[in-house]
Amino acid sequence: MRSPLRRILLAATLVASVAGLSACNKSGGAVTADDMSLGNPNAKVTVIEYASASCVHCAKWNEEVFPAFKSKYIDTGKVNYVYREFLTAPPQVAAASFLLARCAGKDKYFSVLDSVYRSQEEMFTTGDYRGVLLRIAQSSGLNEQQFDACVSDEKALKALNDRIERYSKETDIKGTPTFVINGKKLNDEGGEAPLAQLDAAIAAASK
Repeated sequence: MRSPLRRILLAATLVASVAGLSACNKSGGAVTADDMSLGNPNAKVTVIEYASASCVHCAKWNEEVFPAFKSKYIDTGKVNYVYREFLTAPPQVAAASFLLARCAGKDKYFSVLDSVYRSQEEMFTTGDYRGVLLRIAQSSGLNEQQFDACVSDEKALKALNDRIERYSKETDIKGTPTFVINGKKLNDEGGEAPLAQLDAAIAAASK
């Protein structure tokens, strides 16, 4: 019997290809109920991060910049931070991670994602993607049966695919992480934005 991660590989690979074929050049779209967000939804500034759970640059930004960014802007209510899911290689790992984070619930989404980022090196070194993700699932309150059902949920995978396709039509994403501040791209090629660069962009957007 094929594992749940293997079963979603083809669909995840297909949507990753679609995401790379964006022809539009708009910068961001309206925040919807499908988006995962932190901070003040009524803040003057909205920062959207387009990122992948399997992106090493996203993991580095999460570890080195996000804590200070969160303390300065999210916890103070100055920014509405929105995280949007994209798939990078290996796409089946990114897709399974996002499905798992959503199954854990909105209140645990970002803690699960943080655990995935912090476990990236272990997954990539050992190749034990399922084992690591299962451990994260169990630490968030899901048992093995619930984990398997979660990462093989075709309806949830289709919803993920649809979100990524919509983002691809709205925004020309060339790399992850990509940050969009009040509709303006911080870096057209994507990359680990330092806090000072975000500070300047947020200050400009606040005027």
